[in-house]
Amino acid sequence: MKNVFTSKPLLPGQQALAKPGIPIFDEGMNLLIKILTTLGLLTKDLDYHVARASMVIVYFFFGYQKWFPYEAETLIPFIKNGPLTSWMYPVFGLQGASWFLGASEWLFGALLFLGFWNKKLGILGAAGSCVTFIMTLTIMPFMPDSWNAAAGGFPAIQGNEAFLLKDLVLFAASLYLLKQDVERVTIKADSAKRFAHQVSSN
Repeated sequence: MKNVFTSKPLLPGQQALAKPGIPIFDEGMNLLIKILTTLGLLTKDLDYHVARASMVIVYFFFGYQKWFPYEAETLIPFIKNGPLTSWMYPVFGLQGASWFLGASEWLFGALLFLGFWNKKLGILGAAGSCVTFIMTLTIMPFMPDSWNAAAGGFPAIQGNEAFLLKDLVLFAASLYLLKQDVERVTIKADSAKRFAHQVSSN
């Protein structure tokens, strides 16, 4: 005779509770998971909203500093050595290039902010943000003095190169927001089509 065992579906966060392991470690992890769950970590779209708000804040401060001469001077090695950014100096000049970047960052930040309510505007902001960080990441192979010789060179990153590395995370956050907004717009459009089809069929 067969033994039939039907398990109940596990709720989010309960998988770790169900797997056996090292007792002391498991007890600590179970407690941590319970605390995080109680604090609302599993709240729907929490990560989505936090990522959007974080990018808006980043763009506000990044954009603001570019309206001043001190930042225009700081940007010289970045813009000058970037294959996708070096054109800005011949077109806009030293301070003009900084203003152009500041205006672009505030534009993308504003679109991301409006994305809280309008996902299509959010798509524009996230797409622009992705392009921004692709442009800055392409500077990395061309930045001089990137690796510390005393520490053996690569991968002992230093200076401006180390500063650019943060853009990898910002690109990932931008891509996440882009995917989420495209997905939401697509789902909404599909739902509207199905509803219209049902109405026309009745």
